[in-house]
Formats: sequence, C-alpha cells, structure tokens
Amino acid sequence: MGDFNLALVIVAIVVCVIVFISSIYLLVNYQHPDDANQAYFPKFVVVFGLSIAMISILMLPADVANRHACRHAIYNGACNLTLPMKDLWLAIYIVDAILVFFVIPFAMFFYEGDQDKTLGKRIKSALIWVVTTAVVCALVLGILYGVIGKVDFSVRHLASATSTFPTSWQFSNTQPCIGNTARQCSAFTANPTSEKTWTMRTTFPEYVVALATIVGSVLFTIFGGVGIACLPLGLITAFIRRPKAVITRSQYIKEATELGKKARELKKAADGLHQEERSGAKGRKWRKNVKAVEKELLQLEEDVNLLEEMYPQGEQAETAWAFTVLGYLAKFILGILGLIVSIAWVAHIIIYLLVDPPLSPFLNEVFIKLDDVWGLLGTAAFAFFCFYLLLAVIAGAMMLGLKLVFITIHPMKWGATLMNSFLFNVGLILLCSISVIQFCATAFGYYAQATAAQEIFGHTLQSLRGIKYLYKYNVFQIGFVILAGLTFLYYIAFGWRRKKPSGRFQLSS
Repeated sequence: MGDFNLALVIVAIVVCVIVFISSIYLLVNYQHPDDANQAYFPKFVVVFGLSIAMISILMLPADVANRHACRHAIYNGACNLTLPMKDLWLAIYIVDAILVFFVIPFAMFFYEGDQDKTLGKRIKSALIWVVTTAVVCALVLGILYGVIGKVDFSVRHLASATSTFPTSWQFSNTQPCIGNTARQCSAFTANPTSEKTWTMRTTFPEYVVALATIVGSVLFTIFGGVGIACLPLGLITAFIRRPKAVITRSQYIKEATELGKKARELKKAADGLHQEERSGAKGRKWRKNVKAVEKELLQLEEDVNLLEEMYPQGEQAETAWAFTVLGYLAKFILGILGLIVSIAWVAHIIIYLLVDPPLSPFLNEVFIKLDDVWGLLGTAAFAFFCFYLLLAVIAGAMMLGLKLVFITIHPMKWGATLMNSFLFNVGLILLCSISVIQFCATAFGYYAQATAAQEIFGHTLQSLRGIKYLYKYNVFQIGFVILAGLTFLYYIAFGWRRKKPSGRFQLSS
C-alpha cells in the first residue's frame, strides 16, 4: 500500500506540472497581439485560474484512486495514511471562490481601467469595486451561515427485543433475521414516528462551497444542458456547412474590398468612441455603441477567417486547402464520437438519477469493469467523462452568451482573445467546475462511493437547510435533460441549414 501511495503522489505532482504548462500554452496561443509583453498580472491570474479549474476536475478521479489505496488493507487505520482528500477539496474550492469573486473581478477592473490614469489610480479604482463586493458577500454569507447554516439528516431510532443465540443459521428472503418467528427486521417494522431529524451546524468552508455550488449549478444546468447537445452537433453542422470549393480571384477581390470598407468604418467608429471616453461622456448610449462595435468586430474577424479558408494564398495554397478539408473531416469524426458520449451522459442521468430506484448503474458499472481490465483504465474513462461535461458547459456558454450587469462574455478565439474576455471565461469555468464535480460525484455515486468528494457533495450539500429540496427533487438534473432535448430538436430542425452571415460579408455560392 505504501508503494501505491507514493506512486499516487508522484502522479499528482506530474499532472500538476502538465496542467500548469498547458495553461501557459493556452494563454500564449489565445492571447490577443495587443496584450503581448504587457498585462502580466491578468495573465498570471488566467494561468493560475485555468490550472485550478483543471486540477479540480482531475481531483475526483484522484479521490477514487486514493480510496483504492486502502481498499485491500488488512488493518482499520490504513485509510488514515492516504492523501487527506477532504482537506484538499476544501482548500481547492476556497481558492476557487476567492478567485471567482475577488481576484478575477479585481484583475478585470484593473485591466479595463482608463489607460490614461496612473497605476495607483487604476489599482485604487479596482480595489474600491472589489472591497465593496467583498463586504456585500461577507455580510450575505455571514447572515446566511448564522441563520440557516445547518444540515438536517433524517435518522430512525430502532429497538428490538433480545433473542437466544441460535445453534444454526437459517436466513432467507422470507426470514432475514434471527429467531424462529421473525419475518422482518426492526428497520422494516419500525413505527414511522421513529424517524427523527438530526440537525448539526456545518463548517463555514463547507457552507461557502455549497453556496458557490448553487450559483454554479444554475449556470451549469443552462450551459451544460445546451452544450451537451451543441458541442457534438455543432461540430457535425460545421462539417455540413463547410466550404465545398475554392472561390475565384474576382470573387475574392470583391469580398476583400467590402471587408476593407467595413474595417475602415469600424476604425472610425472606435476612434469616435475613444474621444467620447476621454471627454467623460460615458453614458448608456456610449456603452451601447461600444457593445455594437465589439459585435461588428467579432463578425468581421469571422468573415476574414472564412474568406481565407475559401481562397488560400501563398506558395502552399494547395496544402492549406488540404488541411482545411482535413480539419472539417476531423470535426465530423469528433462530432460523431462526441454525440455518442453525449447520448451516454443523458441516458445515464435518466437511468441512474431520475428513475427511483435506478434501473441500472450503467456507466458506473462500465468504469468498474474497466478497472478490472487495468487498474487505472476505469479512472481514466471516468476523468474523460468529467472533462467532457466541462467542455459541454463551455460550449453552451459560447453558444448562448451571457451578460452580467457590467460585463459581457466574449468567445475565446485563437490568437485574438483580450485579457478581459480571457478573465471572464476563466471565472465562468471556475464557477461551473464546482458544479461539474458535484454533478459527477452524484451521477457516479456508485463508482465514487466512500470518497471525500461524495462526503462533501453527496451528504452535506444535499442535506443543507434551505437548498436540499433542489437536490431532493432533482431540479438541476431535470432542467439539464430538458434543455439538452430542446437543443437537440433545434439542431434537427435548423442545424443542417447553411448559416446566413449577420454582417455584410456573404460568400457567393
């Protein structure tokens, strides 16, 4: 067992290093050229936040592997020598909450501050917003914790008469208990009035995690339900709408001229808005115009990319077109595989979570059988399904969009993502990652039984006063399945049609 624990620690360290390197890779390749060699603090927050999000997703498979470390131990205290997963869970999610509600908003306010102001004034302005947010959050959390920060567990008081120790053991379905006349045990014959409610106060860190999970669960239900369908179907429809052939040079010149004209108009509009900002005229009309220009700019970037696909240039034009064709073919293959995984997810939710009692363990049993084939094969498959659910949440967010008071979500684009958009997307991923873990811990409760994650998300959270009914009646799971079904029907009805450009650019057929 000691060798197993040492191996688990080594794997955890290696995975953390890989996650950190992956986060830096995403930052370098997604960042906008305007942010090169500057905005170092927002970049640090992005790398750290992405690392925490990915590590939190991987912690559930690590929790399962940690449980396996003492599964075959011959003494009772063996599990005390494994990794302290409950403490690690609470630490990772407290850091998650601090990043989402304090650090990321500060980084966004600092980044979006007036560039003409001094560094001190920008920090002061960002701190005012963050401190105000912190005070409000602290008051709300403190009041809620003091008033309803308790868990209510249903317990039953059982009592039975003594019986002579038998000389022979005879048990069957009709006689499960000791005694010649016993046909049912006390748990079955107990009076309903014997059921009581055992109330205890939860710890404050667990309560913070629980409330953060509720906020994330609302977003998770919306974005995850839409994304579980649009992630694979979006890839398949992209293949259906793919450019079928290269356009002529005359068509390219015509479309490029239109795009150039639109780019000049956008530059003129952006310069005018910048002048208004300097003069202090930042009213509702100004913000509305800024959003309109940003939307047009995103559409212009999409049109430019589409035009480059339709008319590749340079000495390697034929090679570029071949890679474009192969790229769309890869999207189709990944879309088919993703559709299988999405159907498996929805079927598992219905079979295991919404039907009482469950019809079958389904994916839980699949993971267990894979573990029997090779020790970490089931854990790897389990991690894949958790990651896929997080990708579905991101896909749903990108499809629907989100507007929260002062900030609007922007799609992350390769080589064209500004730091404010990067920060907002990282905050969304962090917030939803808590709910993804809670959802996976519930959906795969049979496979992840007796883990620290299930203790936090499966018992405490679902018994927390005030919100336990959301889990008792499967509100989030039902909403998830309904939105997935509606999105699937939408793609069946309209997804195959060629999308009409919302901007001025329109390719000739």
